[in-house]
This record gives sequence, C-alpha cells and structure tokens, in this order.
Amino acid sequence: MKKRVLALLMVAVMAMGSLVACGSKDEAPNETPAASGAPEAENPETPAAPTGTVRIGMVTDVGGVNDGSFNQSSWEGLKRAQEELGIEAKYLESATDADYSPNIETFVDEGYDLIICVGYMLADATRKAAEAYPDQKFAIIDDATNADLPNVTCLMFEQAQASYLVGVVAAMTTKTNNVGFVLGMASETMNQFGYGYLAGVLDTNPDCKVQQINANSFGDTAMGKSNAVTMVTEGADVIFHAAGGTGIGVIEGCKESKIWAIGVDSDQSVLAPETILTSAMKRVDNACFDIAKECVEGSVAAGVKTYDLSSAGVDIAPTTDNLTDEVKSAVEDIKAKIISGEIVVPTTQADFEAKYGDAYTLD
Repeated sequence: MKKRVLALLMVAVMAMGSLVACGSKDEAPNETPAASGAPEAENPETPAAPTGTVRIGMVTDVGGVNDGSFNQSSWEGLKRAQEELGIEAKYLESATDADYSPNIETFVDEGYDLIICVGYMLADATRKAAEAYPDQKFAIIDDATNADLPNVTCLMFEQAQASYLVGVVAAMTTKTNNVGFVLGMASETMNQFGYGYLAGVLDTNPDCKVQQINANSFGDTAMGKSNAVTMVTEGADVIFHAAGGTGIGVIEGCKESKIWAIGVDSDQSVLAPETILTSAMKRVDNACFDIAKECVEGSVAAGVKTYDLSSAGVDIAPTTDNLTDEVKSAVEDIKAKIISGEIVVPTTQADFEAKYGDAYTLD
C-alpha cells in the first residue's frame, strides 16, 4: 500500500514539473537576433507578437539603417506601418555583401510573412532565397531582375524624374556655371540618377559644366567628403549626390566649403539646413508602407510596381526654404510637363546619348 501511494506521489510530481516547464517556455520573450551595429532604440527586442500579427523583416544594404537616405527611409516606412497597421517590424543590417544571404535566412527561419530587401545589391541573394523558399514572400527595392519569380515584388522608382528636377534647380542656382554629381556606384539603376540630373542641368543651362565622380561605395563617408572637396577645388558650387552613406560625406564637404549640396532619397535638409539646397526624393518609405499594407490585406502581388511623379513616388523635397520663388515656379512647371509627357526624361544610356552625346561619363 505504501509503495502504491509513493508511486502516485511521484507521478503527480512529474506532472507538475512538466506543466512548469511548458509554462516557462510560453512566457519567455520572443527574442530575435539584434541587427549588426544597430542602435537599440531604433530596433528594440520585439516581444512575442499576438497571434495573427503580420511580421515583416527588412534587410539593409551596406549603407546601414542610419544612412540618412535610402535604408533609413525604408525603415521609416515600416515603422509607420507598425504604428498605423499594427504589424511587427524588424531590420537586420548588412556590414558587407556577405551578410545579405545570412540576414535573409534569419528572417526565413523565424517565419516572417514578408522580407524586404533594400537595394539592387541584394538582387542575387534575393533570387537565391526566393527560389529556395517558394512559399516565402519577398519584396526588393530598385531591382526588376527578379520580376519573373512568383514570390517576389519589385518596387521600382522613376528616379531619373526627380534627378531631372534637381538638375534644373542646380542649373538655376549655380553662380560659377559649374556643378557636381557624386555617384555611389555605377549600375543600370544608379545611372538613372546621373542621366536625369545631367539632362535637367543641360536642358536648363547648356553651357554649365557638370563634374562627375563615381565613389564606388555606398558607405564611405570620408570618400564622399574628399570627392566634394575635389569638386569645390575645380569650381563647383552645387553638388548632387546619389551615394547613400557616402553622400553624408559629400554633404559635410559642401557644408565646410560653404556651397550648396543636393540630397537624395529622403529630405536630407536636417543634416545641413543652411547648405542643403533640396533633395531628389524617392519615396521608398511610401513603397515599404504600401507593401506592408498589402501584406496585411493579403493582396501582395508579384511583379513590378513602379512609383513616379504622377503617383507622388518621386519628387523634390518639401523643404524649400533655400529655393527662390523663381526656381520653385520653374520646378512646378517642369513637373507638369514631365507628367503630361511633354518632357521625356532619359533613363538609359542610349536615350541619353541620343540627345546629349557622351556627356555622362560614369557608366
């Protein structure tokens, strides 16, 4: 009898231990890997999401989430979706291109509903992952090479249109008849910034000189600053950058030299209010918010989705304190002509050279 009672007590104790163990697992926070080098306040540890919450992960390129430009704008769009749509958002930073695939794999392993890859440099890693995980939804910014995959949405922008507008601004503002352009890296996508900018400058002022430098990096601030100083030495008094984190150095160089800088992707006036003339905005924040909303609604579609002037996907920055009324009026007039088709902004080397010859030198 004693043995029977003892056995029953042991079974009860084992059962209680099992319940405690399960309870401890359920109550533990849902920890996700911290983004490499990311500030905790920007990307806090995310607690377990309520059942049914849409989870979206974002993988940056090497510019990092605080580049003041492309990646940061993308993350701001997801933060807005988090506040307004109730999604769970997380980012992982890529220090080098070797981080792209592992970062994507992390979000796949954690079961995120959508993975957004920021920039054409992630194209190969995105294709590899999309083919390996056909049930996983992906979105990629500034790349259309993956448009053939049934689980990838390509978010594209007519960045040449915004660049044309800031080219007009630069040509109307320069006092030395000499302006500059710093490119982060030459590619079919990035060259569109150059085609648009040069076209805008030359259509407005055919005699204006346009200095051009390819920094060959999106994350070298020192290089960007050096490029700006070189252009200033050669007479430039307005410099436009399309160089991500490298462009922060361009802005710093312009500020120290007391000349105008033109930002890119987001309104960068906050970085140097007195010397940022304007910015060529590419509303990647809106694109990321839109794709997040579609994910919540279950309406994400593969293929290419393009943002342009007519859809408010590109424009100059809303901060116009440093623009004259004449320049602002000219920009509005040209925007209307681009939207109507009266002005066609070149987006390819062939289109550019057909009208302007070999003036663009960074391809």
